[in-house]
Amino acid sequence: MLIAQISDVHVGGARYDQDLLHVAIGEINAVEPDLVIVAGDLTDDGYPDQYPEAKQELAALECEQVVCVPGNHDARNVGYLSFEDTFGTRDTRLRLQMDGLEVALVAVDSSKPDLDEGEIGREHYGWIEEGFAGDADLRLFVCHHHLMPVPGTGRERNQVLDAGDVISLLRQLSVDLVLSGHRHVPYVWPVAGMFIVHSGTVSTQRTRGFPHPAYNLIRIEGGQIAVELCIPGSERQSLGEYPRDWPAELSARHIDPFVRAQRGESLAND
Repeated sequence: MLIAQISDVHVGGARYDQDLLHVAIGEINAVEPDLVIVAGDLTDDGYPDQYPEAKQELAALECEQVVCVPGNHDARNVGYLSFEDTFGTRDTRLRLQMDGLEVALVAVDSSKPDLDEGEIGREHYGWIEEGFAGDADLRLFVCHHHLMPVPGTGRERNQVLDAGDVISLLRQLSVDLVLSGHRHVPYVWPVAGMFIVHSGTVSTQRTRGFPHPAYNLIRIEGGQIAVELCIPGSERQSLGEYPRDWPAELSARHIDPFVRAQRGESLAND
């Protein structure tokens, strides 16, 4: 199975480069991924005139299964409503059959209107748990904001406010991959039985410790998960090849007594 992970498109921004996006989308189409994740900040300001352009650009992705979540920039200026009008629900639960794998995917809007800080929110926890219930060969969680600090991004800011609770919850739910963006630096954290994979900005020059726009290709084959960093129109490099199955003593999935998924009415879109 092949996943393309892009984020931080920032259509309409001063440092947005449309040509970079076209090159990246052409490269992604050429490798024919099974799934494309767009992990937030599709627009730069959330303005209504930026959303149609973002939709038009991303419509060039030829993959049948594209999942988008909004980022903090998309939620500016009441842009979360424009996101819904343009791309549909801000929260997604899917069960997919891909290359012989049953995939459980849960994507959550971690943005808050006019704030750079992110939060999953305890009202989502039970909804997330339900999305991962039952058997699955691969469990994917998607949000825009980072659950763990990313090196090469300067002073730590804007991390998910309930990151500890969320990481604990995802570990208990046997999540394999967490796909995020936000900090414009590609990086992989292996932690608690999961791989937390960050993508860089795909189409702007708003770079930080990693000085190039980039996106990720994630391959799941046999017992391995391989993450490849791709610079549009340029070189590629490995971000690591990892075992899909963690030893029980390292993942410790079932000994965390702390987080309980909240039940009752959920604020998430279903």
